[in-house]
Amino acid sequence: MADVHGTCDGRFEAVRSALARNLDSGEELGASLVVDIDGEIAVDLWGGSCDQAGVIPWSEHTITNVWSSTKTVTSLAALMLADRGELDVDAPVAAYWPEFAANGKQDVLVRHLLSHSSGVSGLDQPAVVEDLYDWQKATSRMAAQAPWWEPGTASGYHALNYGHLVGELVRRVSGKPLKQFVALEIAGPLGADFQIGAAESDWGRISDVVPPPPLPFDLEALGPDSPAVKTLTGPPVPAEAANTPGWRLADIGAANGHGNARSVARIMSAVSRGGQVGGIRLLREETIDLIFREQLNGPDLVLGVPLRWGIGYGLPMPGLLPWIPDERICFWGGWGGSMIIMDTGRRMTISYMMNKMAPGIIGSDRSAAYGQAIYDAVSR
Repeated sequence: MADVHGTCDGRFEAVRSALARNLDSGEELGASLVVDIDGEIAVDLWGGSCDQAGVIPWSEHTITNVWSSTKTVTSLAALMLADRGELDVDAPVAAYWPEFAANGKQDVLVRHLLSHSSGVSGLDQPAVVEDLYDWQKATSRMAAQAPWWEPGTASGYHALNYGHLVGELVRRVSGKPLKQFVALEIAGPLGADFQIGAAESDWGRISDVVPPPPLPFDLEALGPDSPAVKTLTGPPVPAEAANTPGWRLADIGAANGHGNARSVARIMSAVSRGGQVGGIRLLREETIDLIFREQLNGPDLVLGVPLRWGIGYGLPMPGLLPWIPDERICFWGGWGGSMIIMDTGRRMTISYMMNKMAPGIIGSDRSAAYGQAIYDAVSR
């Protein structure tokens, strides 16, 4: 069996075995897995390689681009401002960002941004990935756009611009750019090895992502006015972009967070554990309750699958990820299969980050296998 490093409570041995099998078979290249139960680390595993040649081992301190798992930290930043009374999720976005009222968006609410229902799920054409690297230009364009559907009536996954929209609110309210807010008010105080973007001094320990097979979308069949087409081409982003200097230097709170299972779990356990981690309180219980206010429940206009959104996070629903119990749990993941789950009833956080991207839209066969093994263990 492949070498799997770290620690694992005996009742989670099936999780270690699943990771080892996937590393042996080549299904995984390099990966990390953490289970935090009320501050006790029951699983903290890593193994495999940072590179496709298998020369550089994935170490305890390897980090990688975690794609949309970044959104969970961006949402936390906004909720922290709500917790302080500085941001009202039921207020119009324009109350904090007046320019956003343009083109009929005066009634778009903060919670619409946080539930992917603002109608602004990407950039109008023409758009290239480099447009996301210029914060001022990108957010100005988003503020000027007309919504692509009636805000608040349906979700349309804000795949690449979620961090710009929510992050501009964070910037306007706190005075700090999103990546700075995360560094100074979340990752720093918690001692979490996570950053939006990546400092050049850390590039040597970043594992490049390995692209997945193409997404199962026939964009031509959908037509140019489809929110899915507009979002996925506004801009189109090849997975290889994550391995470039421009991407790593940018502030893309939707998709360019860099960390590992341990650091993402450390941060997001704030939600699972009642708002406090290691004596540092980020949220009150009342603010965590906001997450579970259902906003949308139905087909997502971009991803084409039914989704159930609270404020800032996905909520369980039958058939989506059936191994996640339909309880007071919130979650989200990243392109290729990374996953972070906050189970408030069990005060448990499950984190899985990896470099070899799997096919699919939400989760992967790998994340499902690990998650099922974890829930089987805690239910015994």
